[in-house]
Amino acid sequence: MNGSIIQLLVLAGIAIFLILRLKSVLGTREGFEKPPVPAPLPERGGKRGFEVIEGGPDRDITDHAPEGSEAAQALAAMKQAEPSFNVSGFLQGARGAYEMILMAFEKGELDTVRPFISRDVYEAFSEAVSARRSRGLTVTAEFLGLRELALDSAAFDHDTREGEISVRFVGELISSARDASGEVVEGDPKRPRKQRDIWTFARKMGASDPNWQLVATGE
Repeated sequence: MNGSIIQLLVLAGIAIFLILRLKSVLGTREGFEKPPVPAPLPERGGKRGFEVIEGGPDRDITDHAPEGSEAAQALAAMKQAEPSFNVSGFLQGARGAYEMILMAFEKGELDTVRPFISRDVYEAFSEAVSARRSRGLTVTAEFLGLRELALDSAAFDHDTREGEISVRFVGELISSARDASGEVVEGDPKRPRKQRDIWTFARKMGASDPNWQLVATGE
Protein backbone atom coordinates (compact mmCIF):
# COMPACT_ATOMS: atom_id res chain seq x y z
CA MET A 1 0.00 0.00 0.00
CA ASN A 2 1.65 3.22 -1.11
CA GLY A 3 1.93 6.41 0.95
CA SER A 4 -0.87 8.35 -0.81
CA ILE A 5 -3.47 5.65 -0.07
CA ILE A 6 -2.42 5.51 3.58
CA GLN A 7 -2.79 9.32 3.76
CA LEU A 8 -6.31 9.16 2.34
CA LEU A 9 -7.34 6.46 4.83
CA VAL A 10 -6.01 8.51 7.74
CA LEU A 11 -7.89 11.64 6.56
CA ALA A 12 -11.09 9.62 6.06
CA GLY A 13 -10.79 8.25 9.59
CA ILE A 14 -10.33 11.76 11.02
CA ALA A 15 -13.39 13.03 9.08
CA ILE A 16 -15.59 10.21 10.40
CA PHE A 17 -14.41 10.88 13.94
CA LEU A 18 -15.23 14.62 13.65
CA ILE A 19 -18.72 13.93 12.22
CA LEU A 20 -19.54 11.55 15.08
CA ARG A 21 -18.21 14.09 17.57
CA LEU A 22 -20.33 16.90 16.16
CA LYS A 23 -23.46 14.76 16.24
CA SER A 24 -22.93 13.92 19.88
CA VAL A 25 -22.55 17.61 20.77
CA LEU A 26 -25.11 19.31 18.49
CA GLY A 27 -27.63 16.52 17.92
CA THR A 28 -29.39 16.07 14.60
CA ARG A 29 -32.62 17.22 12.96
CA GLU A 30 -34.37 15.75 10.02
CA GLY A 31 -36.89 17.46 7.74
CA PHE A 32 -39.00 20.47 8.79
CA GLU A 33 -39.64 19.96 12.47
CA LYS A 34 -42.27 21.89 14.39
CA PRO A 35 -40.87 24.63 16.59
CA PRO A 36 -40.99 23.95 20.32
CA VAL A 37 -44.23 25.04 21.98
CA PRO A 38 -43.57 27.84 24.49
CA ALA A 39 -44.54 27.17 28.07
CA PRO A 40 -47.87 28.77 29.02
CA LEU A 41 -47.65 32.01 30.99
CA PRO A 42 -48.79 31.78 34.60
CA GLU A 43 -52.41 32.78 35.05
CA ARG A 44 -53.82 34.91 37.80
CA GLY A 45 -57.53 34.55 38.51
CA GLY A 46 -58.15 32.96 35.12
CA LYS A 47 -56.27 35.74 33.26
CA ARG A 48 -52.79 35.94 31.86
CA GLY A 49 -50.19 37.36 34.20
CA PHE A 50 -49.58 40.54 32.18
CA GLU A 51 -51.52 43.54 30.93
CA VAL A 52 -51.05 45.59 27.78
CA ILE A 53 -50.47 49.20 28.75
CA GLU A 54 -51.92 51.59 26.22
CA GLY A 55 -50.71 55.15 25.80
CA GLY A 56 -47.66 56.06 27.86
CA PRO A 57 -45.03 58.66 27.01
CA ASP A 58 -44.48 59.63 23.40
CA ARG A 59 -40.92 58.49 22.72
CA ASP A 60 -40.70 60.80 19.70
CA ILE A 61 -40.98 63.64 22.23
CA THR A 62 -39.24 62.23 25.30
CA ASP A 63 -36.19 61.22 23.25
CA HIS A 64 -35.54 64.95 22.75
CA ALA A 65 -37.17 66.76 25.71
CA PRO A 66 -37.67 65.75 29.36
CA GLU A 67 -41.12 64.31 30.02
CA GLY A 68 -43.47 66.95 31.45
CA SER A 69 -41.16 69.87 30.58
CA GLU A 70 -42.42 73.02 28.86
CA ALA A 71 -40.71 71.92 25.65
CA ALA A 72 -42.37 68.48 25.81
CA GLN A 73 -45.79 70.03 26.40
CA ALA A 74 -45.30 72.43 23.48
CA LEU A 75 -44.28 69.59 21.17
CA ALA A 76 -47.33 67.57 22.25
CA ALA A 77 -49.55 70.56 21.44
CA MET A 78 -47.94 70.81 17.99
CA LYS A 79 -48.75 67.15 17.40
CA GLN A 80 -52.35 67.72 18.41
CA ALA A 81 -52.59 70.64 15.99
CA GLU A 82 -50.88 68.63 13.24
CA PRO A 83 -50.93 64.85 13.83
CA SER A 84 -48.42 64.19 11.03
CA PHE A 85 -45.76 66.31 12.78
CA ASN A 86 -42.73 64.29 13.89
CA VAL A 87 -39.98 65.69 16.13
CA SER A 88 -37.25 63.36 14.87
CA GLY A 89 -38.18 64.16 11.28
CA PHE A 90 -38.09 67.87 12.05
CA LEU A 91 -34.58 67.59 13.51
CA GLN A 92 -33.37 65.74 10.43
CA GLY A 93 -34.73 68.58 8.31
CA ALA A 94 -33.09 71.14 10.61
CA ARG A 95 -29.74 69.37 10.09
CA GLY A 96 -29.97 69.89 6.33
CA ALA A 97 -31.29 73.44 6.69
CA TYR A 98 -28.40 74.41 8.97
CA GLU A 99 -25.74 73.39 6.47
CA MET A 100 -27.61 74.91 3.54
CA ILE A 101 -28.28 78.29 5.19
CA LEU A 102 -24.86 78.53 6.87
CA MET A 103 -23.03 77.88 3.60
CA ALA A 104 -25.27 80.33 1.73
CA PHE A 105 -24.35 83.00 4.29
CA GLU A 106 -20.63 82.20 4.19
CA LYS A 107 -20.59 82.36 0.38
CA GLY A 108 -22.91 85.37 0.15
CA GLU A 109 -25.58 83.46 -1.79
CA LEU A 110 -28.62 84.28 0.35
CA ASP A 111 -31.10 84.32 -2.51
CA THR A 112 -30.87 80.53 -2.69
CA VAL A 113 -32.28 80.19 0.84
CA ARG A 114 -34.64 83.19 0.89
CA PRO A 115 -37.82 81.08 1.33
CA PHE A 116 -36.38 79.40 4.44
CA ILE A 117 -35.45 82.50 6.49
CA SER A 118 -37.61 85.27 7.91
CA ARG A 119 -37.35 88.88 6.76
CA ASP A 120 -35.48 89.95 9.93
CA VAL A 121 -32.90 87.18 9.62
CA TYR A 122 -32.52 87.80 5.89
CA GLU A 123 -31.84 91.52 6.47
CA ALA A 124 -29.31 90.79 9.24
CA PHE A 125 -27.48 88.27 7.07
CA SER A 126 -27.59 90.61 4.07
CA GLU A 127 -25.98 93.44 6.07
CA ALA A 128 -23.11 91.16 7.08
CA VAL A 129 -22.61 89.97 3.50
CA SER A 130 -22.69 93.56 2.19
CA ALA A 131 -20.14 94.63 4.81
CA ARG A 132 -17.74 91.92 3.60
CA ARG A 133 -18.18 92.93 0.00
CA SER A 134 -17.61 96.61 0.77
CA ARG A 135 -14.23 95.62 2.21
CA GLY A 136 -13.44 93.70 -0.95
CA LEU A 137 -13.34 90.36 0.84
CA THR A 138 -13.81 87.02 -0.86
CA VAL A 139 -14.92 84.14 1.36
CA THR A 140 -14.22 80.46 0.77
CA ALA A 141 -15.92 77.91 3.01
CA GLU A 142 -16.33 74.17 3.32
CA PHE A 143 -18.75 72.47 5.70
CA LEU A 144 -17.16 69.41 7.34
CA GLY A 145 -20.14 68.17 9.34
CA LEU A 146 -22.13 68.44 12.54
CA ARG A 147 -20.64 67.42 15.87
CA GLU A 148 -23.80 68.05 17.87
CA LEU A 149 -27.49 68.59 17.20
CA ALA A 150 -30.07 68.77 19.98
CA LEU A 151 -33.44 70.31 20.69
CA ASP A 152 -32.92 73.32 22.95
CA SER A 153 -36.48 74.56 23.59
CA ALA A 154 -39.96 74.67 22.11
CA ALA A 155 -43.05 76.85 22.39
CA PHE A 156 -46.56 76.76 20.96
CA ASP A 157 -49.13 79.58 20.67
CA HIS A 158 -52.61 78.06 20.90
CA ASP A 159 -54.22 81.21 19.49
CA THR A 160 -52.10 81.57 16.36
CA ARG A 161 -51.20 77.84 16.16
CA GLU A 162 -47.60 78.87 15.57
CA GLY A 163 -44.90 76.53 16.81
CA GLU A 164 -41.32 77.56 17.55
CA ILE A 165 -38.45 75.12 18.05
CA SER A 166 -34.91 76.13 18.97
CA VAL A 167 -32.12 73.77 17.99
CA ARG A 168 -28.55 73.72 19.27
CA PHE A 169 -25.91 73.08 16.60
CA VAL A 170 -22.18 72.51 16.85
CA GLY A 171 -20.75 72.37 13.36
CA GLU A 172 -17.24 72.18 11.98
CA LEU A 173 -16.12 74.04 8.90
CA ILE A 174 -13.15 75.59 7.17
CA SER A 175 -13.70 79.26 6.34
CA SER A 176 -11.44 82.12 5.37
CA ALA A 177 -11.67 85.59 3.84
CA ARG A 178 -9.12 87.10 1.47
CA ASP A 179 -8.72 90.73 0.51
CA ALA A 180 -8.33 92.04 -3.04
CA SER A 181 -4.64 91.12 -3.03
CA GLY A 182 -5.40 87.52 -2.06
CA GLU A 183 -4.10 87.89 1.49
CA VAL A 184 -5.97 85.91 4.17
CA VAL A 185 -7.39 88.46 6.61
CA GLU A 186 -9.96 86.32 8.45
CA GLY A 187 -10.10 82.62 9.34
CA ASP A 188 -7.74 79.91 8.21
CA PRO A 189 -8.01 78.10 4.85
CA LYS A 190 -6.37 74.99 6.31
CA ARG A 191 -7.55 74.72 9.90
CA PRO A 192 -11.13 73.68 10.79
CA ARG A 193 -13.06 75.69 13.34
CA LYS A 194 -16.15 74.93 15.39
CA GLN A 195 -19.33 76.89 14.81
CA ARG A 196 -21.81 76.98 17.72
CA ASP A 197 -25.33 78.25 17.11
CA ILE A 198 -28.82 78.13 18.53
CA TRP A 199 -31.31 78.66 15.74
CA THR A 200 -35.06 79.07 16.17
CA PHE A 201 -37.44 77.81 13.50
CA ALA A 202 -41.13 78.71 13.32
CA ARG A 203 -44.17 77.50 11.43
CA LYS A 204 -47.95 77.63 11.67
CA MET A 205 -48.99 74.09 12.49
CA GLY A 206 -51.54 72.60 10.13
CA ALA A 207 -50.69 75.05 7.35
CA SER A 208 -50.44 73.77 3.78
CA ASP A 209 -46.86 75.07 3.49
CA PRO A 210 -44.65 72.40 5.13
CA ASN A 211 -41.54 74.61 5.32
CA TRP A 212 -40.21 75.94 8.60
CA GLN A 213 -38.52 79.36 8.60
CA LEU A 214 -35.43 80.42 10.50
CA VAL A 215 -36.67 83.32 12.65
CA ALA A 216 -33.81 83.89 15.12
CA THR A 217 -30.12 83.07 15.57
CA GLY A 218 -27.92 83.10 18.63
CA GLU A 219 -25.25 81.22 20.55
